[in-house]
Amino acid sequence: MTREFDLVVIGVGMASVNAARKCASAGWSVAVIDELPYGGTCALRGCDPKKMLRRGAEIIDGAARMEGNGVTPSGLKIDWRELVAFKNSFTAKMPDRIETGLESQGITTFHGRARFCAEDALELEDGSVIRGGKILIASGAKPRSLDFEGAGHLTDSTAFMELDTLPDRIVFVGGGFVSFEFAHIAARAGSETLIIDHGDRPLKAFDPDLVDRLVQRGRKAGVGFQSQTEICSVEASGRDFRVTLSKDGHEETVSANLVVHGAGRVPMLDALDLEKGGVEWTESGVSVTEHLQSVSNPGVYAAGDAANTAGAPLTPVAVIEGKVAASNMLKGNKTKPDYHGVPSAVFTIPELARVGLSEKKAQARGNARTEFNDTSGWYSNLRVGETCAAAKVIIDDDTDEILGAHLLGPGYSELINIFALAMQTGLKSADLKRLTTAYPSIASDLGSML
Repeated sequence: MTREFDLVVIGVGMASVNAARKCASAGWSVAVIDELPYGGTCALRGCDPKKMLRRGAEIIDGAARMEGNGVTPSGLKIDWRELVAFKNSFTAKMPDRIETGLESQGITTFHGRARFCAEDALELEDGSVIRGGKILIASGAKPRSLDFEGAGHLTDSTAFMELDTLPDRIVFVGGGFVSFEFAHIAARAGSETLIIDHGDRPLKAFDPDLVDRLVQRGRKAGVGFQSQTEICSVEASGRDFRVTLSKDGHEETVSANLVVHGAGRVPMLDALDLEKGGVEWTESGVSVTEHLQSVSNPGVYAAGDAANTAGAPLTPVAVIEGKVAASNMLKGNKTKPDYHGVPSAVFTIPELARVGLSEKKAQARGNARTEFNDTSGWYSNLRVGETCAAAKVIIDDDTDEILGAHLLGPGYSELINIFALAMQTGLKSADLKRLTTAYPSIASDLGSML
């Protein structure tokens, strides 16, 4: 049996949902399919559930910072099982909520695997076929394969968030978002944590000076970190693991109850039989034009983690690309994704945020100045007992435009949005200085950062 639609979308994450709804609102017949529960990485396995777990760590860390200032944190602890249940109170409802919302707009929903059987058609697991006038690939990403011995023993971030109990000793592989965010949570929950990174510095997209401060702050909270270190092997030893590391030609072995994969993700495309669909792709994603159209099959578009674009692998970028892909499928290729001024944040404690150019790239352009402030002694941080906080704002000397902002401190993931707004709308440094804010608030520090 073959069913035909104006649009078929593979994957039901943020890129998919936005594209499907936009096309359905325009009167198109739309179908979506996903082999995983509806919601994608952000709602079910990434951003949202992670931040639910982080709330417990925030409470523990906040109480510890106030010790001697009116708060006695002794006896305060995280009940991991209850914290996971709190997280599940959000994630458990999302798949049905998303599916019901799609169906209310007349979108047909399918579950299971799909693979190309023709340039305009997908075969489902039951052998039926759905054909699309257009097909959008928004299938998301998965942890990348690791090639050291015993890599199969690693737990991914999805499984980590479902643990019944949190182990005493955890090794995180890789120096990116996943490792840092979960290590900061686990350390506040009482685990001994160690991040292993093969590079010379972690969190490469963020300001190196602020990252160094974050690493030192993490160490004080029990988050160990080793750079320029390779994982040689992971060997099961009873219920534990022996992790063999190599640095500067010397090997050492550490023991862990759990080893977590935090070493990056790749587009989830290998099971789609893209060759049968005439869709060119690489390990970086579906090869697309600036309009998100496949370079080899004009009936196919791609968005989010599945597409090889200049956009960062962030939920807001997936939303942008989903909307752009829908617009171009509906109206012809007239729209390009605009990644200017998209902020991002690592939800460690404290959080690290950025938008725009790095200090190095801005200086290479010339006529740029950096306003740096150690904000740890400022009232907004003194009030909560945080001793690690700083801000770098990069300004064009000629135009007074904000070129970039890099922030480390409690609540700064909210403050970065004001800098993003300035960049997206053309507001100048002088405009932000004139802003009247509520006081005392974190935003009231804005003028002093410029």
